[in-house]
Amino acid sequence: MSHHTAREGYRKLSERINRFPQGAPPTELLFQIVELLFTPAEAELVALLPIKPFTAETAARLWKKSETEACDILEALASCGMMLDIDSRHGQTFVMPPPMAGFFEFSMMRIGDHYDQKLLAELFYQYLNVEEDFASALFANGETQIGRVFVNERAASIQT
Repeated sequence: MSHHTAREGYRKLSERINRFPQGAPPTELLFQIVELLFTPAEAELVALLPIKPFTAETAARLWKKSETEACDILEALASCGMMLDIDSRHGQTFVMPPPMAGFFEFSMMRIGDHYDQKLLAELFYQYLNVEEDFASALFANGETQIGRVFVNERAASIQT
């Protein structure tokens, strides 16, 4: 039963990640990636967070935890590349980076034993280059495209 509960947290996190404008289609490979990057408890918590920047106070309210406890969790996630923490004159805010260019890359930049880097690299390669769902959503089917083509009107001008 605990395996089902843990899997549900990862499913919710995958759905949350796919809400980014760029998106990341929830596939079996994405599940494997988030299972490597997040504990089941972290997955459940991060799935509740807003897409836009938020404070530890907001996270604490959503998680029904103390602000100190929420801040500790958020800072631990930031140390692993799963969250960005921003200090400003208004205080500390947090935001989960998008999948690309974001936490996929940040997780690979971390030195230490946070993740099995070889396995993570293999999963990212499969998800980004072999499985068609991510590339298709990113470049062809998604509502927000990563790039657009502009015509160089001077080069395409028709001589009449």
